[in-house]
Amino acid sequence: MRGVAEESLHVPVSDRSLAGTAEKVISGTRLDNEDARRILGSSDIHLIGAMAEYKKQRLSGRLVYFTLNKQINYTNVCSVHCKVCAYAKGRRAQDAYTMSVEAIVGELSKYSDGLDEVHIVGGLHPDLPFDYYTSMLSSIRSHFPGVTIKAFTATEIGYFARLYGMDVEDVLKRLVDAGLETMPGGGAEILSDRIRHELFRGKESKDRWLSTHRTAHALGIKTNATMLYGHIETDDDVISHLEQLRSLQDETSGFLTFVPLIFHPENTPLHGRVTTPTGIRKLKVVALSRLYLDNFPHIKAYWVMMSEAVTQIALHFGADDVDGTIGGEKVTHAAGAKTPAGLTKERMISMIRDTGYVPARRDGKYKVVKIYE
Repeated sequence: MRGVAEESLHVPVSDRSLAGTAEKVISGTRLDNEDARRILGSSDIHLIGAMAEYKKQRLSGRLVYFTLNKQINYTNVCSVHCKVCAYAKGRRAQDAYTMSVEAIVGELSKYSDGLDEVHIVGGLHPDLPFDYYTSMLSSIRSHFPGVTIKAFTATEIGYFARLYGMDVEDVLKRLVDAGLETMPGGGAEILSDRIRHELFRGKESKDRWLSTHRTAHALGIKTNATMLYGHIETDDDVISHLEQLRSLQDETSGFLTFVPLIFHPENTPLHGRVTTPTGIRKLKVVALSRLYLDNFPHIKAYWVMMSEAVTQIALHFGADDVDGTIGGEKVTHAAGAKTPAGLTKERMISMIRDTGYVPARRDGKYKVVKIYE
């Protein structure tokens, strides 16, 4: 006799330890940390995928989102040198750079006919004045009034506050006045002070990262959240990270999407010391993200880090967003990513359609621009 999970999810349950978890998913009951441990430890990948797809379709239906976006990495000069970063340079390095505001506007002008969002992140530069950032945003806003400006991680915001003698709220208010609309989720890495001390020394504590997003949400700024995995984290570290994000989202409802990011070790101090996650592990993390973060509207499969092929499979493991056209990604490629630096709109549509889902072009706040039936 088939159980409730098998009847509803249309897959056999080979790992009976997941049967109770599957019943929770079907009934809409929140998963706990033991459910999460069972998912990460199970080899029943068909059931894990079926659970995540079931949850996803109840939240997003058949739509999979993408955006026409351009990443701007305005400087690679950084006062912090994380062990996971191949991008940061000292200010006197021969290949250090900082883009002028005029150069940033000029770069975006190449994409102005079809741009929904600009994604702006950079290093923690010790010498730039604060009006460099406000001028950047106001110039982008005046030249591209219809484009969503998503800019500056919580790490950058906290650094601005310390460097310029302001508090986080004041920094955010001034950036919003200049044109900031949403924030990316970078800098979260793993929300463990133990790991942050070992790999990300010099960055803010996990509590400061969370408090910056809490402040942003209170000001009406929607943000993303990320998790960088595939280095020294344990399953419990992953689960604790998700638990802290879910708790903050219960409090603020300010997160738009969660983005699991895969660590690329090439050209970093960890090269040769860590094992890159397998395809199965990547799919489990995406699935767990969708199942555990029941209060997050969206889960992103970031094709730059996952590859186009694994991204397509991830759409059947709970992801409902594939990011965007990018137009020249630098940070992950500095760490050895072999994916293209950008994709065309047509390629994004084709990538989604091939999975059986419906492509939905969105802006930076998930307003649908066009559905490609």
